[in-house]
Amino acid sequence: MKRPNRRTFLSKAMTLSGGITMVPAAMASPDKKRQVIHHVFFWLKNPNSTEDLNKLLDGLRSLEKIEAVRQYHIGIPALTEARAVVDKTYAVSALSFFDDLEGQNAYQVHPLHKKFVETCSPLWSRIQVYDAVDL
Repeated sequence: MKRPNRRTFLSKAMTLSGGITMVPAAMASPDKKRQVIHHVFFWLKNPNSTEDLNKLLDGLRSLEKIEAVRQYHIGIPALTEARAVVDKTYAVSALSFFDDLEGQNAYQVHPLHKKFVETCSPLWSRIQVYDAVDL
């Protein structure tokens, strides 16, 4: 008798579930263009400085003008219930949507983005980026 392996198990599991399964982006077809979601969190060096916050916000607002950006949102931590899984230590977040990876790549090298990084990077102590694609 042949010992079942992971591939056989997954194949049978997909058949039994009617083929409904979540597919990690790395396993998804590279040929299909997927929307890219780019979420960036900023921590200010001087978190109590209204002037620094306003400079960062002005810089972030300039990024919305980049042609590749389809949707754009700037936010601050919400006054939601404190929970262990919620991080409210950042000052500002920027959420950008692009048609595909090509659009996100164009955004990264765009003169407005380069100017933003040059002008505003002295304001932040930390930056964290999360990129995702639609499944």
